[in-house]
Amino acid sequence: MSTSRSVEQWDEEFECLIDLTLGLMALNEGQRYVNRIQRMPMHTSIRTGHQYMLELINDHPDRLFNKIRMYRPCFEMLIQVLRQQTALQNSKFLTLEEQVMIFIYVISQKATNRMAIEDWQHSGSTISIVFTRICKAIASLSPIFIKPPNFDDVPDEIRFNPKYYPYFQDCIGAIDGTHIAAHAPSNVANNYRGRKSNVTTNMLAVCSFDMLFTYVVTGWEGAVHDSRVLTTQLEDPNSGFPHPPPGKYYLVDSGYSNKPGYLAPFRNVPYHLRDARRRGGRINGPTELFNYRHASLRNCIERCFGVLKARFPILRFMTNFSLVRQREIAMCCCVLHNFIKLHNRDDPLFQRFGVDGVMPPPDSDDEDNTASSSGTAANPHGYGGNDENLANSMRDHIMIQMYLHYNM
Repeated sequence: MSTSRSVEQWDEEFECLIDLTLGLMALNEGQRYVNRIQRMPMHTSIRTGHQYMLELINDHPDRLFNKIRMYRPCFEMLIQVLRQQTALQNSKFLTLEEQVMIFIYVISQKATNRMAIEDWQHSGSTISIVFTRICKAIASLSPIFIKPPNFDDVPDEIRFNPKYYPYFQDCIGAIDGTHIAAHAPSNVANNYRGRKSNVTTNMLAVCSFDMLFTYVVTGWEGAVHDSRVLTTQLEDPNSGFPHPPPGKYYLVDSGYSNKPGYLAPFRNVPYHLRDARRRGGRINGPTELFNYRHASLRNCIERCFGVLKARFPILRFMTNFSLVRQREIAMCCCVLHNFIKLHNRDDPLFQRFGVDGVMPPPDSDDEDNTASSSGTAANPHGYGGNDENLANSMRDHIMIQMYLHYNM
C-alpha cells in the first residue's frame, strides 16, 4: 500500500513539473512576442550623430584631424565641392556634412559598421546607405581631381634640383603599382592572392613630382603583375591613360620594359635608395649613379602610396565590401588624397612624406618589383627591336652626361 502511494505521489509531482515547464515556456514566448512589439530603443545616447559632428568641427582642430584625417577648412571646402559637382544634399534626417564625415570616418579609422553605429547613433542600414551614397559621389569626382599635368612644363622639382636637371627635364611623372587589401569570394580568391598569399587588388597609379595622382586604375586581381596592368591600359583605347608625348617619358622600375616613353633603371645594378645609403652614399660607376638618381626621383610615387595608406588605413585592412565597392573605395581615397594636397599645404602627412628621398615604411602587401643586384624582376611584356634600342640609347646618353658632370 505504501509503495502504491509513493508511485501516485511521484506521478503527481511529475505532472506538476510538466505543467510548470510548459508555463515557463509559454511565458518566455509571450515575453519574446512583447519584445517584438515593443522593442527596447538602442541608440539612446544623449549625444546624437549631428551633435558629435558639431563637437568635432568646433573643438580642437586636432580632434577632427585625428578622426577624419583632414582639418576643418579642407572639410568645409569638400562639402562645398560636393554640393556644386554632385547631386548630394541634406537627407531627411542627416545633413550632408554628417553623411560625408561618416564616410571619411569609416575609411580613415577602418571602422566596421558596428563601430559606426555606436559612434554616430544611427542604424546599420542608415550607415550602409550613407556610405554607399557618399562613396559613389566622391568617386565620380575623379575626372576633376585626377588628371594629367601640362606636359610642356618642366616640373619645379626637376628644374630647381641639380641632381635631376637637365638630365630628367623631359620626365613627366612616375608609374608604379601597389596592393590594396581585399575581400574576394572563395571561388575567385586565388586570383587575388599575390606572391605573399594575401588577398589583394592591384592598383596602378601615375603621379606627378608634387605628389598628385594623375591617373589611377583600381580593382585588378592581386595575382596580376604590374607590367601586365600597364600593358593592358596602354593597349585599351578607352582606358584614358595619359600617353607621354614624343620625347617625354615616365619613370618606371625594372618590373617594366625600358622603351620610348617609359624609362627604366639598369638591371643587375644596385637601385634602391636604401642600397646607396647602406654604403654611405658611395657611387661606383655611371650606371649606379644613374640608378640612384632615377630611384630618388621615382621615389615620389612610393611617397604618394605612403601618404595614401597612412591617411586611409582601410586600404590595408579592407572590410567585407563587394569587389565593386572596394574598387570605388580605393578611387575615393585617391580623389581625397589629391583634394587635400591641393587645398591644404600644411597637411601633416604631406609634410612628413613630402621631403625628397624620404622612404615610406615598407608595405608587406606589395610585391618587390624594383631593380635589385640580382636582376630577377619579372618582365613578361618585353619590347625588342628599334624601340628598345632607341630607349637604351637615350638612357645611355642621360647616364653619360650625368656622370661627366658628377666628376667635374
